[in-house]
Amino acid sequence: MKKAEDHMKPKRYGMVIDLDKCTGCGACMVACSAENNVPFKKDESQKLLSITWMRVFKLSNKEKYPNTDICYLPRPCMHCEGHAGHSPCVSVCPATVTDYSNETGIVSQIYTRCFGCRYCMGACPYHARYFNWWDPVWPKGMEKMLNPDVSVRMRGVVEKCSFCYHRYQRAKDRAYLDGEHEIEEAAYQTACTQACPARAITFGDLENPEHKVHELKKDPNAFRLLERLGTNPKVYYVLTREWVRKSGDNYLKHEEPGHIATKH
Repeated sequence: MKKAEDHMKPKRYGMVIDLDKCTGCGACMVACSAENNVPFKKDESQKLLSITWMRVFKLSNKEKYPNTDICYLPRPCMHCEGHAGHSPCVSVCPATVTDYSNETGIVSQIYTRCFGCRYCMGACPYHARYFNWWDPVWPKGMEKMLNPDVSVRMRGVVEKCSFCYHRYQRAKDRAYLDGEHEIEEAAYQTACTQACPARAITFGDLENPEHKVHELKKDPNAFRLLERLGTNPKVYYVLTREWVRKSGDNYLKHEEPGHIATKH
């Protein structure tokens, strides 16, 4: 039986994404944007100015036919833990806009504190943060579909993936009301996880043996992007193609793949 103390146990929410299953459909990107009121522009051709908390990259082994191979890689915020919670973005923010939660392991973003210095964007090695160059303008009638649980960001602030933290708050409140002492795995899931038609994304508490991600992260084919930087991200990838692992880990020419032990 769960105990009341379980509410106080620190959690480390994270993802395991199976790249062998990902088809690059982009459903996770659409679901993320809709769930979190991510603004868009009339002209989305300038992708460097577009805001996409979850972005799907298309990778290629750059081989000629018939050896050509491609892989789609979804990239949310990695919610780095670094050393004792000192992720790169948290360490450089002069206004304590972004912070690491010891309760959930999620890196937060407090928009009303942000004054747009963009230090966090420069510190993030995953390019997972975006700057709002304009106030969001919604087509007539579209304001009715905005999520009331997520604040709309103003011009001049940085935003990023939050692991749909508002859903965690809702699940936590419901657990208390129901007299439960633990948030069930199904009670808190991100929008991208639920939208993926290939079920390539698995979300949960990395430290909870009852959650699927706890075992999936131990897969022999699991790895994390830019592992050697020591950012200790909470997003794991699983696939069997070595060329993708080599690209993601950013090995130097003189380094052998697999020389870095992944921290689980």
